Amino acid sequence: MNLRVFKKDVEFFVAEFIDDCALFVALNPHKDADKISEIIDEAVDLYNELKYKANHPEGKKKAYYSALTKEMFERLDTLCEKLSTTIAQS
Repeated sequence: MNLRVFKKDVEFFVAEFIDDCALFVALNPHKDADKISEIIDEAVDLYNELKYKANHPEGKKKAYYSALTKEMFERLDTLCEKLSTTIAQS
C-alpha cells in the first residue's frame, strides 16, 4: 500500500458513502434529512482526517498505511451502520 493508492481509496470509498446518503435524501425528501446531513458531515470529517494522516505519516510507511486503511474501513462500517439505523427508523 502506498500513498497514492491509499488516497484514491479514501476518495472512492468516502465518496460512494456520501453518494448513498445523498441518494436516500433525494428519494425520500420527507424523511430525516437532518440526521442524514449529520452523517454526511461525519463522513467529510473522516475524509479530511484520513487525508491529513496520509500526508503526515508516522513510523514505517507500509505498516502506517495498512493501519490507516484498516481504520478507514472500520470507521466507514460504523457510518454505514449508523446510516442503516437512521433509515430503518424513518
